[in-house]
Amino acid sequence: MPTETFEFQVEARQLLQLMIHSVYSNKDVFLRELVSNASDALDKLRLAKLRDDSLDADLSDLHIELEIDKDTRTLTVRDNGVGMSYDEVGQLIGTIANSGTAQLLRELRDAQDGTGTEGLIGQFGVGFYSGFMVADEVTLLTRRAGEGQGTRWTSRGEGTYTLERVDDAPQGTSVALHLKPADPDNQLHDYTSVWKIKEIVKRYSDFITWPIRLVGETGGDGEAAGPETLNSMKALWARSREEVSEEEYHELYKHIGHDWREPLETIQLQAEGTFEYQALLFVPSHAPHDLFARNSGHGLQLYVKRVFIMDDCEALLPPYLRFVKGVVDAQDLSLNVSREILQQDRHIRMMQRRLTKKVLASVKSMMTGDTERYATFWREFGAVLKEGLVTDPDNRDALLAVTSFATTRGDDGTATLKQYVERMPDGQDDIWFITGESRESIDSSPHMEAFRERGIEVLLLTDPVDEMWVDAVGEYEGKRLRSIAKGEVDLGAREDDRSEGERQQQAEEYAGLLDWMRERLDEDVKEVRLSTRLTVSPACLVADANDLTPALENMYRAMGQEMPRTKRILELNPDHALVKGLNEAYGEREDRSDLTDTAELLHSLAVLAEGGRPKDPARFVRLMADRLERTL
Repeated sequence: MPTETFEFQVEARQLLQLMIHSVYSNKDVFLRELVSNASDALDKLRLAKLRDDSLDADLSDLHIELEIDKDTRTLTVRDNGVGMSYDEVGQLIGTIANSGTAQLLRELRDAQDGTGTEGLIGQFGVGFYSGFMVADEVTLLTRRAGEGQGTRWTSRGEGTYTLERVDDAPQGTSVALHLKPADPDNQLHDYTSVWKIKEIVKRYSDFITWPIRLVGETGGDGEAAGPETLNSMKALWARSREEVSEEEYHELYKHIGHDWREPLETIQLQAEGTFEYQALLFVPSHAPHDLFARNSGHGLQLYVKRVFIMDDCEALLPPYLRFVKGVVDAQDLSLNVSREILQQDRHIRMMQRRLTKKVLASVKSMMTGDTERYATFWREFGAVLKEGLVTDPDNRDALLAVTSFATTRGDDGTATLKQYVERMPDGQDDIWFITGESRESIDSSPHMEAFRERGIEVLLLTDPVDEMWVDAVGEYEGKRLRSIAKGEVDLGAREDDRSEGERQQQAEEYAGLLDWMRERLDEDVKEVRLSTRLTVSPACLVADANDLTPALENMYRAMGQEMPRTKRILELNPDHALVKGLNEAYGEREDRSDLTDTAELLHSLAVLAEGGRPKDPARFVRLMADRLERTL
């Protein structure tokens, strides 16, 4: 058959070069990745046979084979799993069809100081490429189960690869690594050494459910021996916690989570009774790149009586816990269960409720017992966990108990709603919050002025989901959740505040200006009124108590929903010199046409102060330049 030569996709070529010339301190990881790929291929074959009994595939002795040849310095990782077709090899090996590839490449380059590279291997399906860290040339031979013809793929990792159709390829996939010379100074070990291969398998792959067999030369005399099984194949989730070391748990997590880092938390659950199952769950220590991507694969691995059924089983946990990795092994499910059936299965729903409560209880224990680990958890996963406040009312109380927020009480201050309520002063009936794009923007918002002056604590909410959950929750322990940027604000009287009579007199003094400005700004505002929340700024924009915020309107529009434009309320600070001067000019002049531009500028300044953009930026610049010119 003719051999065709292809060029790698640009991103794949860059990734290969980074792999080959990287500063990975532990190159042993290549074998873990190749064994993991082989294990997945065996799982997929057994699942394919369960779903299609007519599939022409041999399942009599599924296994992974490692073969050493000292003479040619090759190490071959072989499986008799599902295999790949000719087209699949080109698609899966020649390209990296993932939207996160560019970000992965940037992080790999940034990690060339050696402090972060190990956390990147295994992500985006690049485990196969890790073979080039230890090999000058890689040859892949594969045949998809049920097909008659195989494919050979070969590359030296230098920008091109060859593809060739092969008639006599066995079912499954073999990856032959033509090893580089050993270089201990660069942590490049002799991977034709039997003891080294055994050590790597024992450390990283002992729990793999398929036998990993070593064949070929097993001694220095060159004599061949029968295959030796290197792994115990013990399901860690079925063993008691006392029998398993933390290192074993961590290696299982790295296998199923494609992560080099250790997990933040390990959670074990064994349910007995009418419906039995075991679960071993892991909370990662870092959020994945695709945590908020719509098409990202998430969910737990599902087994039935130790038989792998499904990867990424979304039905086992709610979407807001999609970062949790792990294994669930049920005793009473059908082996040919489908994703559609799982959505309706009452046992699955029961498992989801139990697993959800277990995860939230573990986070609560973290919060009360290890504040540093909880801080890491919240930094990485707080934004996605808060989605549950909107979508899971049954667990809302448990979620609120483990949710914390930045507040105005200190630069790095955070608080739970319970802590906020406990330190509310007498007379405060509401939990105050403000939403925005960043801590910096909302910390300097005009809406904060009166609250800061009076020392009233405000929650600072900067995640997009914050715009939604505060309305869904509504209140906490009888205290309303209220935005400082919505509705009228009454913070109570202070000694230096004006009396009721003085306020009434001030309102009368400004009544004409307020009505006139409302008419002039009718396209943009529904009302103009005096403010009780401003102490420094001349003006600010607020929403009515039941109106959507601009950020929420933009979110709905981004999701394709047409939203009518909501007019907002312009509040003026009657003690600001600009507002006082405008009111005096309004009272003194009969022709107020030139004051219209000032009113428009005042509105635009309020828009800018909250991080918005004037309706007509060019006009705003002209008006501002004209006013500045007059001051010279």
